Amino acid sequence: MKNKTCCFTGHRSIPSEQYVKIKAELQKEIINLINKGVIYFGSGGAFGFDILSAEVVLELKKQYPQIKLIMVFPCKNHTKYWSKKDIEKYEHIKRFRDKYVYVSEKYDYDCMKRRNRHLVNFSEYCICYFNQPNSGTAYTINYAEEKGLTIINIANK
Repeated sequence: MKNKTCCFTGHRSIPSEQYVKIKAELQKEIINLINKGVIYFGSGGAFGFDILSAEVVLELKKQYPQIKLIMVFPCKNHTKYWSKKDIEKYEHIKRFRDKYVYVSEKYDYDCMKRRNRHLVNFSEYCICYFNQPNSGTAYTINYAEEKGLTIINIANK
């Protein structure tokens, strides 16, 4: 199952002038993986790249009904301080995902890291949007490299 799974990680802010390009690259890379037999796509549910990746997977399910969106949330109240617009996107995705997991009942110091490790531990591939070396995304990419995942950074495309 691991060889049929891809996780996503990326920064929470996506420059608006690059949004369309990033979304197109993301879609292209997901289709490439689908053509290699990947069917499970795991997203961490954070706003920014995680939400974008989940939205793209849901859009692609119309063409590729065999793919599954798995949401791995850090805790049940992680949207507590989000904007109404971001919460609406989150709730839409949560409604249409195929599976979801909470790594913690409530927020604690390590729940984000546990979520990221969970995503990596069950994946063979990682599609990321990574261009800020001092970030949670950097931590996740380093962990994915240690675990031998194939990493596809669309920030470099």
